[in-house]
Amino acid sequence: MKAVWYEGFGPARDVLVHGEMPDPQPGPGEVLVRLRATGINPSDVKLRAGLRPGAKMQYKRIVPHSDGAGVIEAVGEGVDPARLGRRVWLWNAAWQRAHGTAAELVALPAHQAVDLPDGTSFAEGACLGIPAMTAWYALFRDGPIAGKTVLVTGGAGSVGRYACQMAALGRARVITTVSSAEKAAHSGAEEWVNYRETDVAEAVMDKTGGAGVDRIVEVDFAANQDDSLALIKPGGTIASYASASTMAPVLQFYPFMFKNVTLHMLIVYQLDPETHATGAAQLADWLAAGRLSHAVVPGGGLSDAARAHETVEAGQKLGTVVLEV
Repeated sequence: MKAVWYEGFGPARDVLVHGEMPDPQPGPGEVLVRLRATGINPSDVKLRAGLRPGAKMQYKRIVPHSDGAGVIEAVGEGVDPARLGRRVWLWNAAWQRAHGTAAELVALPAHQAVDLPDGTSFAEGACLGIPAMTAWYALFRDGPIAGKTVLVTGGAGSVGRYACQMAALGRARVITTVSSAEKAAHSGAEEWVNYRETDVAEAVMDKTGGAGVDRIVEVDFAANQDDSLALIKPGGTIASYASASTMAPVLQFYPFMFKNVTLHMLIVYQLDPETHATGAAQLADWLAAGRLSHAVVPGGGLSDAARAHETVEAGQKLGTVVLEV
């Protein structure tokens, strides 16, 4: 099969190789999926660059990318043969594994291949594993959000855009922060604040009549900690999936404590199978009903992987960069 891999950390153009590898075979409890699309997330490019804390090559050769979509071509022992030919989206393909989705074929545990509705394209399916599931978990980990007010910081980002949609589908009031009117339109949220031109805490307090918000889906905990503390209601939850501006921020412990705030630092890779299945089932319902829109940034084919990684690193794209396979 054709695949993309690296055998050491470094710049995409220096370390990513596009070539031929032996076809994988499904083991017991696994399915073999012929990929049609592979999604590239910031975590994928950071891992390839060696930017994760304590990063080291866990395997001699790594095929990157955790997200993808395709068709089940073979099943291993113990897997229902009825799954053959099913369209699926994949999650955690490269998490603590040597072989991700930047290839024509991937073998992985059967429960990590989730049925993909016919109305959702393979490219769209390649956006679900990290961006959509992160948004779902940040919003619904602590239960229903109907009637609550949710602030999504960075609503034009891949996770933020899904979070804006899902919060509205969960019957919450949604406010997001963005850096331009163009990005506000991309987020899909009706209420927004331009954080470059406006004091976010003041603007959101004004919009909520001084009440603040029940939940924050946070793209940069360190950068927004002061605003979050000012805006979160007593007993509220801040669900943060990144803190890129400062990886080890100084926590305002007592101010958060006296508001009885729940701080939830989340990573979708660590979701237990039961929770992941609950989220996937909710996504399936929304997808079948055509209630989720997806922001796919075409990145070319597997041979364009290095350039696509650079696009993700540049941080200017609106959506998830996806390679066709």
